[in-house]
Amino acid sequence: MQYSTEVQNMCPIQKGPQHTSSPIPVEGRWVNPKDVIAISGVSHGVGTCAPQQGAAKLTLNVKDGIIEEVLIETIGCSGMTHSAAMASELITGKTILEALNTDLVCDAINVAMREIFLQYVYGRTQTAFSLDGLPIGAGLEDLGKGLRSQIGTHYGTRAKGPRYMELAEGYVTQLALDENDEIIGYSFVNLGKMMESIGKGTPAEEAMQLATGQYGRCDEAIKTIDPRHQ
Repeated sequence: MQYSTEVQNMCPIQKGPQHTSSPIPVEGRWVNPKDVIAISGVSHGVGTCAPQQGAAKLTLNVKDGIIEEVLIETIGCSGMTHSAAMASELITGKTILEALNTDLVCDAINVAMREIFLQYVYGRTQTAFSLDGLPIGAGLEDLGKGLRSQIGTHYGTRAKGPRYMELAEGYVTQLALDENDEIIGYSFVNLGKMMESIGKGTPAEEAMQLATGQYGRCDEAIKTIDPRHQ
């Protein structure tokens, strides 16, 4: 340890208070973190790239400072999807400090990692008050049945009005309109369920019918339209 001449010439003064770091909740226990291995939990972080043309959602399941599970969901940028594929290989097995300082290729994923790191070190995880947290594999629960991200896609213009294209239920195939041409419901196909059925051997047309549903007052519709082509 090197000291400047000014510091060497100072007389020593004893510190008074000996406060430890503030306790944070970690999987149902209060800890005073000194090392990264004190951190555990499940949390989420969202980031955007510099031009903000895309966003990434990062979900981590951390045990004793080590990232055991990662879920990366991206939207709006084709290159980001490929960066996420690489990041899913790079992140697991690292401490959250290592991951924070790993080049995750995409600005949005790096920002998401920064945001999620802050939640961990301040004790603001999803499992802060859940004893022993969640098992490895819990990250997949965010995807629901069919293991597909919940995507919302909506479009509108002043001239032609709104178009619902995809909601939590699935890919919108028809919009139901009333006598005022206002949306009162929609038909959809749950692509996750459809592909799961096809994977189990169900013929594609039958699988699509099984995954088709309606929301709202579709039966009262004066007319229906394809939101992508009408």
